[in-house]
Amino acid sequence: MSEAGMPEPWLRGTLTDVATVPRAVLHALELAGEDLSRWCGKLSDAELNARPEGLAPVAFHIRHIARSIDRLLTYAEGKRLDESQIAALKNELDGGATRDELFAELDAAWLRAAARIRQIDANRLQEPRPVGTKLLPTTVGGLLVHVADHTQRHVGQAITTSRIVIARRG
Repeated sequence: MSEAGMPEPWLRGTLTDVATVPRAVLHALELAGEDLSRWCGKLSDAELNARPEGLAPVAFHIRHIARSIDRLLTYAEGKRLDESQIAALKNELDGGATRDELFAELDAAWLRAAARIRQIDANRLQEPRPVGTKLLPTTVGGLLVHVADHTQRHVGQAITTSRIVIARRG
């Protein structure tokens, strides 16, 4: 159950107009947004950029989630990354992010991702897709599932780092 007593998104009976795999991905992203807001949304700018014990900061995980979803969906759409996506990848660990900037980027990423995921034809989930400069093999469905699991992995890391930062408040 969520903090407000609501079941998790996948148990709310929503998005029934979307095929099963894309729906599961959309529900995973919805849960990720709720979890990040709950556990990281009240951190100060300094706390979002803190690196306790050398861990990647919460700010990194939020940026990485937003930007990696864009990259993975680009591959799912059968495209290559452009220069702006590669440049954004290279500065995900940069310090100095503000809460407003981070969550605005994340909110925009959720909206763009939802629209893009809804556009993917569920009949094409088995289509092959190359990933990265090594053109590693996967499928449209594999990329969609990875959007969900990769996002959840980084949400967990952000929450863990957030809890360490909060515990150190004194």
